[in-house]
Amino acid sequence: MNVAKYLVIALLALPVMELAAFIAVAAAIGVLSALALIATGSFAGLLILRHAGGNHVQRMRIALDGGSFSALRADGTGSLTVLAGILLFIPGFITDALGLILLIAPLRRVLAALLGHTAGIGADRRVVDLPPEQWRRVPDPELPDGHKAGRRS
Repeated sequence: MNVAKYLVIALLALPVMELAAFIAVAAAIGVLSALALIATGSFAGLLILRHAGGNHVQRMRIALDGGSFSALRADGTGSLTVLAGILLFIPGFITDALGLILLIAPLRRVLAALLGHTAGIGADRRVVDLPPEQWRRVPDPELPDGHKAGRRS
């Protein structure tokens, strides 16, 4: 089986697993406390999406409208923060746990590196891939005015 089939099976099984997790947590701490935890997680996800994700979602929308996947690759940790907010916003304990894991910075960096490595994304964020018609020469700000890059005075 390929990865897509596993992903579809996991997404179809998620509501059943969330229901089982809710029943287990409600049996342990009570229904009202379990509902309060789910509401708190959803509110936290909303705050994360509102605070950290607003600009990033707009950049993602523009990049996807332009058909540019390279713009999405440049900010892997920002994408993972938005994903964490989405997972927290979805009611359920399993999605909340996954969202909280994505909010832990060292784990997020490791996951971004793994996803970047498997997708063939370079780790050097200083490189910007532009089409030739967008290239232009920018003067070096460290050199005094009128000096060229290779010449010393």
